[in-house]
Amino acid sequence: MKYVLDVGFIGIIMWLTFRLLFSGQELSEILDDLQTADMRWIGFGLLLAFLFVAGESCIIHYTLRVCKQKVPFLSCLKYSFIGFFFSYITPSSSGGQPAQMYYMKKDGVKIGFSTLVMLLVTIAYKSVLVILGLVLLIFNFDAVFTYGDRLGWLLTVGFILNCAFIAGLAFIITKPDWARHTGISILNKLTDWKIVKAKKHEMWVEKINRICDTYVIGSSYVKENAVVVAKVFGMTLIQRLCLFAVTWVVYKSYGLTGVSFIDIVTMQVMIAIAVEMLPLPGAAGVTEASFLVVFEEIFGEALVKPALLLSRGLSFYAVLITGGLVTLVAHIRVMRSDKALNIPKEHR
Repeated sequence: MKYVLDVGFIGIIMWLTFRLLFSGQELSEILDDLQTADMRWIGFGLLLAFLFVAGESCIIHYTLRVCKQKVPFLSCLKYSFIGFFFSYITPSSSGGQPAQMYYMKKDGVKIGFSTLVMLLVTIAYKSVLVILGLVLLIFNFDAVFTYGDRLGWLLTVGFILNCAFIAGLAFIITKPDWARHTGISILNKLTDWKIVKAKKHEMWVEKINRICDTYVIGSSYVKENAVVVAKVFGMTLIQRLCLFAVTWVVYKSYGLTGVSFIDIVTMQVMIAIAVEMLPLPGAAGVTEASFLVVFEEIFGEALVKPALLLSRGLSFYAVLITGGLVTLVAHIRVMRSDKALNIPKEHR
């Protein structure tokens, strides 16, 4: 029911955004604007969105093979679509990796290996965004200042949240015992202040211990397999660039010139930094608003709204819908398999 509500929330935000953006415009006008785009470029954009998902599949497949887990690439592609689906419908993308680990377990991947793989994916995914953002901010500051000046406060908050998240990961990985002690101490204070219910105290202690135990394993692996980690970072960089390039493809589909590929990618990176850590499913609403603020000068007033529909449609909604279908099929298969093995419903 929680996931149904999250999907419903995204649907409502999408409808409200559409109504606000295109109030006073006829549907025929909107369709005309969309149809002026070169469909060959849009097809390329759809390919980039698929490569974005497949990029994570390559990372999962590679790291599982390093861990001596022989899993077909198509299964890894399934995990990626499922992961992005649940990430897109849950606040701060919190539901993606637990869902991926669940389906890995159903395919016979041991929980220790799946936890390690998803840990590496998380570290690389967030770190690459922050590092790329800082590099582009330094070396392409003119573009950020020109197109993103009205995004300043949100971008600042985004950098702070992302850097805090990375710092937290680094702290847990390098000092897991300290992190465990700090986490339990904070939990004790929150319980004393009645912010956390006393009856849930032990549950949270177990959760903190489980997380820290996982990061102890991850810390040892990172230290002993620097080459593997470096390759994961490289693949993650290519993966993320595929998605950030979608807006440039939409720009080219309208035959526009004058703004470079690097400038458009820079601004997409800035939007990602600004919105990804916000506690909204799929960062719905705020992403669209940020796109209009940043890209109005690049696309022009007449084309920025249809460009938003195409860019967001390719990079978000197409992945969301495809991921939902893949999840549905995977879940039906799991249910049939559990039923055939007479596994009680509460244990599935």
